[in-house]
Amino acid sequence: MSDNLAKPGTIEARQITIDGQPLQVAIKHGSGSGPPLLLFNGIGANWELAKPFLDSLTTTTAIIFDVPGIGGSPRPAWPYRPSTLARLAADLAAELGCMEVDVAGVSWGGGIAQQFAHQFPKRCRRLVLAATAPGFTMVPASPSVLWKMATPRRYTDKDYMSSIAADIYGGAFRHDPSLIGRHASAMHGARNVGYLYQLLAMAGWTSLPWLWSLPQPTLVLMGSDDPLVPPINGHILTGLIPNAELRMIDDGHLFMVTRPVETAALIEAFLGGERPRVEPSSLLSRTNDHLRTLVPTSGGEHHKS
Repeated sequence: MSDNLAKPGTIEARQITIDGQPLQVAIKHGSGSGPPLLLFNGIGANWELAKPFLDSLTTTTAIIFDVPGIGGSPRPAWPYRPSTLARLAADLAAELGCMEVDVAGVSWGGGIAQQFAHQFPKRCRRLVLAATAPGFTMVPASPSVLWKMATPRRYTDKDYMSSIAADIYGGAFRHDPSLIGRHASAMHGARNVGYLYQLLAMAGWTSLPWLWSLPQPTLVLMGSDDPLVPPINGHILTGLIPNAELRMIDDGHLFMVTRPVETAALIEAFLGGERPRVEPSSLLSRTNDHLRTLVPTSGGEHHKS
């Protein structure tokens, strides 16, 4: 990082303009020597919603920014694609003096994280995918859950958020009403046009054609009670990414908020572990291997009648 004077453990938030686009950027300064963790947040989410997770990182430096049109980042003139946002993030990291990063993405941000790893493979050392899927080809949530996610109303109407949080987030939100209030109090800045741009960015996008080519060691984290991104999507990602491991967390979609210490510990252990990059196998080979794990085979011998 370019700023070596900041005290480890502190979070610094400031505006940085990249390629003419002002971005609200937050940096959690750590004491570790590894690459910083570049974090992509969920749809409509300002960086403050990730603060419980950032606070739980013990040594890792982390960079997160509000997507244009969300939180403290002004709306761009035109809609964008995931490739545009990945390039913007790469330029931000370079501006901060980071030519190599670890990359993490949550939910919607997991798609951008996959795109970054594909688009900039030499700059992405390791990849963390949390509560996410391979784009529009995912196994979807129920129609009732998707309908409640169609607008940013939950970010602007706290009563509405309280009424739907358990249905869309699951996990701890089903049992602890106080979580809803604490989560809602950190929300701000989700605007209709910015939210629409995020929806449009993922329209028709999928990572399935090239997941097999990702060289990065990858950690896939899924909530066992996630109504929004069913856990089967984690199995798909793990089956198709060559060097991926899946960890299930006994919680819902927002386990990074409800279980920040546990999640941060899992991620930091993965980032600090010894796991080399691998040479990706072919898409056909990856698909065949994955199908073998999903389709049960008979243990007995077949005999002709």
